[in-house]
Amino acid sequence: MSRSMKGPAIFLAQFLRDVAPYNHIDTLAPWAAGLGYRGVQVPAWDGRVLDLDLAAGSKAYCDDYRAALEKHGLVVTELNTSLQGQVLAMHPVYEGLFQPFYPEGLTGRAITEWATDQLLKSVAAASHLGTKVIPTLSGGFAWHLMYPWPQRPPGLIEEAFGELARRWRPLLDAAQDAGLTFAFELHPGSDLYDGATFEMFLDKVGQSPAACLNYDPSHFVLQQLDYLDFIRLYGERIAGFHVKDAEFRPDGRIGVYGGYQSWAKRAGRFRSLGDGQVDFKRVFTLLAEAGYRGWAVLEWECCVKSPDQGAREGAPFIASHIIETTEVAFDDFAGGSTDVARNRRILGLEQVH
Repeated sequence: MSRSMKGPAIFLAQFLRDVAPYNHIDTLAPWAAGLGYRGVQVPAWDGRVLDLDLAAGSKAYCDDYRAALEKHGLVVTELNTSLQGQVLAMHPVYEGLFQPFYPEGLTGRAITEWATDQLLKSVAAASHLGTKVIPTLSGGFAWHLMYPWPQRPPGLIEEAFGELARRWRPLLDAAQDAGLTFAFELHPGSDLYDGATFEMFLDKVGQSPAACLNYDPSHFVLQQLDYLDFIRLYGERIAGFHVKDAEFRPDGRIGVYGGYQSWAKRAGRFRSLGDGQVDFKRVFTLLAEAGYRGWAVLEWECCVKSPDQGAREGAPFIASHIIETTEVAFDDFAGGSTDVARNRRILGLEQVH
């Protein structure tokens, strides 16, 4: 078994655009490999990089897909279903805002049914591709109630999480049956956005082992949550890792809530790796100590630096932080075999009767 997490890898979603080499997996693969990446996380909603229907229905298609990537020294790390997960559970007021995430013309229950089908297909596709983790977002019904004003009627949040669990439980069961996990990225706009909300969800889904976490410290910086202590608390549930940087620089005008400003003018901003405030040396150390052996995947989002520079700098940054965990103690050279009599003499016990 590997003694370190795997990487570097890159999430392709933020780099897709309608110009070569960013418009097709056949050209993105050599681009990513040329930058030093060893894996690609694939957005399961974009036909330019994956046909989800074919991947779910044809292992031969997936075998060919993997072989094409292997020619460039790449593997598929995970299928990402963030957009489908977000609209699985959605307050109706958000249907217009999230419409680009689902086919036009769908409303209400039809959106839920479409998202459910997509997520089940992702389980089948991941199985065919040989991946084990499906990063996603939870969606939710109560995000607009995040701040406790106006006062919430008793039972309101419990009802929201009960319905969220009802929609996710069959999907978690399907993943578990296939030997997979869904890794929820705790994200604003979803009902799972911090440790407390994740715990509430786990209680509602019976502590399902298929309900895991995609760790992304950047979102925790923006909400001023201790992203290092989070690893200590939930390390056993971390199944995926987005390596993404952020900064939080409040002033007398703008704080956590952002004042409806653009990304460039908010106190909390996503940054390219190394340009923000995340202590990645501690993050990688704590993940290593927690036994994380999954992929370290660049998710690039920055309001200052170009995506091309962010991608170029990302691979060596991740590679330099991956820790190959030790199997020996640094002071083994000074040790010896256990000698009970000697130990008792050292402790002054040989004359104790």
